[in-house]
This record gives sequence, C-alpha cells and structure tokens, in this order.
Amino acid sequence: MNRISSQPADRLRLVPPDGGRRPGPPALVLVAHGSRDPRALRTVRALLDEVRALRPALPVHLGHIELNAPLLPDTLAALGDTPSVLVPLLLGRGYHVKQDIPEMAAAAPGHARVAAPLGPHPLLVDTLYDRLTEAGWPLAPREAERRTSAVVLAAAGSRDPDSAADTRRTAHLLADRLGVPVIPAYASAATPTVDTAVRALTARGRHRIAVASYFTAPGRFATECAAKSPWLASAPLGAHPSMARLIVHRYDRALSTPVRTAA
Repeated sequence: MNRISSQPADRLRLVPPDGGRRPGPPALVLVAHGSRDPRALRTVRALLDEVRALRPALPVHLGHIELNAPLLPDTLAALGDTPSVLVPLLLGRGYHVKQDIPEMAAAAPGHARVAAPLGPHPLLVDTLYDRLTEAGWPLAPREAERRTSAVVLAAAGSRDPDSAADTRRTAHLLADRLGVPVIPAYASAATPTVDTAVRALTARGRHRIAVASYFTAPGRFATECAAKSPWLASAPLGAHPSMARLIVHRYDRALSTPVRTAA
C-alpha cells in the first residue's frame, strides 16, 4: 500500500515547478495610426497576416492610435502583464512616435518596449520600387528616359524636423535605386506640396514625373497626392512582403537593444 501511494509523489517530483513551460516571446503589437477609410484597416490586417506567416510562433496584435478599434490602450490592457514590443506602423520620427506611443506604453500593465519607426530603411525602398514598377515605371529605362524622368515622394507631413529628415533620407535612397531625382513632398503640415514639387521638376526639364505614395495604407492623403501626378502614381506601401520583414526586424532590434534606465 505504501508503494502504491508513493507513486504519485514520485511522478510529481519529476515535473518542474513551472510545469516545464518556457516563457513565450514578447508579443509584437503593430501600432497603426487609424483611418476613416475602410481600406486602411483591411490593409493593416493583411499586413498582420504577412507578419504572422513570417513568424508563426510570435503572438501578433494590433492597436490604433485613434479612429479604429482596437485602440492601443485597449490592446495593451488585454495583454495584461504579458511583455510586448510596440512597432509603430509609421514612417519616421514625429509626435506620435516621440510622445503618444511611449506614453501609452508607459501606462500599460505589462512591460512594453517601443521599437523604432519603420523609416528610413532599405526595405521601404524595396517596397516603393516595387509599387512604382507595378504602376508602370520601366524596369530598364533608357538613358533618354532617365534624363526626363523624376519622382515625387508623397508623404503625410509633420512639423517635426526629424520627420522631414527621415523622409529626405528615404528620398535619397530611392533616388540612388532609380537613378533619377526624387523630391519629397507633403500632403499637410510641411512643404513643398506635391504640386510645388511637380512644378519644380518640370522647370528642370523633367516631364515624366511619377508620384510615389509614401503612405502605409490607402486614405484621403494618399488619394489626393496620387491625383496630382502628371504621369503615373504608385499604390501605398500596403501588405508588401518587405514591409512584413521590416516590422519583424524592428521587433528584433528593439529586443536586442538594452533598456535605458534613469540614473
């Protein structure tokens, strides 16, 4: 009888105190701005699917700054004390990256790191290039075509000078890739406008001017900027495989960067 009763205790001693489970990776929370355009939410969800396919074992969630559910504070509240990395679906440094998202992360019940914004980065240029070629940009333009071609990189705009610097950096990278001038222009809050950039390029003898949509998803700004193109306009960045790779890269970099603590 003693031998039989001791068997359950022996088995219990073979099980580690934590049940043998290793803690999973921190959740990746993709932080989108939010939009009244229903195409934006569909695009972001498709991008989430791309990220999940790229990293199946990684828990991936969505939170919006405004306008769409789930809002970021609600997503973080639902995660509870689960650690997370917030990856902004934003293309440069600005108010949301510097203020809004860190404040929401600080108020989260669990430990939440904030990754860098997506731009600037060569993977964004890969996406921009593919979107331009999909719209009709020649894969192997002749030299005569290069001399008369140019691109306006149309972005949302921000009053933060760091945001403008990030957009200019992307424009330089895209110009190197295409071999033609690329001028950044903005839908709001900054100059030049798309119209002004087109006129400036036309004055320089550039008559084949494309507008590259530097927006993560369709919306009012993207539509308005595309309509001002005198030649062709590319689609927003959207659920491109390079975008998914960039999101995972920002997540990994945030985890590998030591957390700064106050002195």
